[in-house]
Amino acid sequence: MRHSGVIQWSWEYGICSIPKIIRLLFELGIVWQGSSDLNLCHHCRTPEMALEDSLKECTTALELFLNNRFADALALLKPWKDQSMYHAMGYSSILVMQAGMTFDSKDMNAAMSSLNESLQTCQRFRKRTGIMESLASFWYQQSNETFTEEEMHAELCYAEVLLQKAALTFLGESIISFIKGGMKIRNSYQIFKECQAMAKVARVENKSLRNHFTGGVSMGIGSFNLMLSLLPSRVLRLMEFLGFSGDRELGLSELREGATSTNLRSILCTLTLLMFHLYFSVILGTGEANLAEAETLLAPYVDRFPNGALILFYVARISLLKGNFTFAQEKFLACIAAQQEWRQIHHLCYWELMWAYSFEENWREAYRYADLLCKESKWSQAVYLFQKASILSMLPEEEVVALGENVPDLFRQVDGLRLKIAGKSIPTEKFAAKKAQRYSSSSPGKLVVPALEMMYVWNGFAIVGKREDLTKNILCTLEKAEEELEHEPKPSAYHGDDKCVVQLLKGLCLRQLGRLVQAEACFNYVISCESEIKHDNYLVPFTMYELGLLHKQKGDFEKAISIMENVKQVFYCFVSMNYKDYNMESRLHFRIHAALNTMGSFASKPLPSRMPA
Repeated sequence: MRHSGVIQWSWEYGICSIPKIIRLLFELGIVWQGSSDLNLCHHCRTPEMALEDSLKECTTALELFLNNRFADALALLKPWKDQSMYHAMGYSSILVMQAGMTFDSKDMNAAMSSLNESLQTCQRFRKRTGIMESLASFWYQQSNETFTEEEMHAELCYAEVLLQKAALTFLGESIISFIKGGMKIRNSYQIFKECQAMAKVARVENKSLRNHFTGGVSMGIGSFNLMLSLLPSRVLRLMEFLGFSGDRELGLSELREGATSTNLRSILCTLTLLMFHLYFSVILGTGEANLAEAETLLAPYVDRFPNGALILFYVARISLLKGNFTFAQEKFLACIAAQQEWRQIHHLCYWELMWAYSFEENWREAYRYADLLCKESKWSQAVYLFQKASILSMLPEEEVVALGENVPDLFRQVDGLRLKIAGKSIPTEKFAAKKAQRYSSSSPGKLVVPALEMMYVWNGFAIVGKREDLTKNILCTLEKAEEELEHEPKPSAYHGDDKCVVQLLKGLCLRQLGRLVQAEACFNYVISCESEIKHDNYLVPFTMYELGLLHKQKGDFEKAISIMENVKQVFYCFVSMNYKDYNMESRLHFRIHAALNTMGSFASKPLPSRMPA
């Protein structure tokens, strides 16, 4: 039954609230705004641009965008954004991207306003339905063969704009915003599935229009399946019960098909795959990125847009993940120099440069970029400031003084800079604030190797592990910290936790170097100290996960799976039941899910989708 939840909610509104129900149906894309059965405003649709011409012009705008001519791309799209669905979608998409990078309220409002206008533009081209037909569509799907080419593309564009609006809605601070965003995502997904069904049965004589349509379907269906496949299995089962599909192989297949065919959205399919391989697989996975496919996907665009900021950024990111840090630094700097119009892209480069220098333990240069982020970017001031203070903690005291910085004061400011989304704290900010709390406590204590601990939070040890020389250098730093803790004359209340942090990180280095027996001893030490850990409640569950990866590296998949399943189930037979609501719990479940998938664990595999993708 389609939209049953909305029907129930609408019924509860009461018969006197029919106008409210109609507005809700319109917002979700169920009732067409220009329906003759509704006394709603119907804008004039003239002048018009032919669908094929609008696709060509939007392709030109996309090429301008990839050549760093962002304002020119917007200028090309703006005159027709009220008459052409593709111009409307393209224009609002650029504003959404800008808002997502700036996190500025003015940009957010401008993007949301543009999205609402785009929805209205797309709505006017969708198949006309009266109120009775719209209500009937809750139970009976319309025949896909009755859609014209224009109406098919209007459905596709509407789904894409609705998805972008949902993403922006999620950034609201109330739970209502979160619920609204979820409803929009579900409706967007349902429309994508209907478009997929159209692509199979509709007769489209114009091959070019068909390619653009199927490319959009591949992007939508592929993105949904791929991103949902990242979710832990229990969450994924719930999502599939609600009608979603999280088939990773299907998602990859659809996106690869969209990326390699000639259509407007081929670059978007490519960028989605790059995000998956170069970010999600690293931060939320085991760190084993498919760099070969990423390079193959990016190669045609490197030739076409050699100075494009986005292209240079991904070239640099691939080099970083390979361990070629010097080349990556050069390319990130080239990306910064390529354009000055969107400084937000500079901020992405600052973040990556900060880590590239951190992997080399070049703390002075890493500080430089952390400081720039604190001064220029609004994305996560709490994390940026914590990173800056953590990096300064790795420098000799005299250098910190020479820079005019006060590390304890910086840490004390972290908690006040935290953001909330849907009323909830951002996990990484929550982690940083809790670590920084010790500087504000009645018995303050100094953090031990905080920059290396944050490197682990972002799965950086999987990256630096590509370089044996740098891994050995970090191991030396950890051994020095270990020795200092052992000879601490007046241990603080955090002493036991700090020793476990060092042992966890030391075990990671040893495992990367192939010294598995020593690494296992480090991990077992942390687990054995479970009852002594007072503050860093994430340590034992994360260490259990790393121990599982160690057994995977040894080839003992059965033991690796058993350990990770125990972590996933929260409770263990040999330790107390403390491992619930620990710091970064969701991130660990994402990593466990990814690791189990690589070993073929049945428990990690999603149930078959209840509805066709």
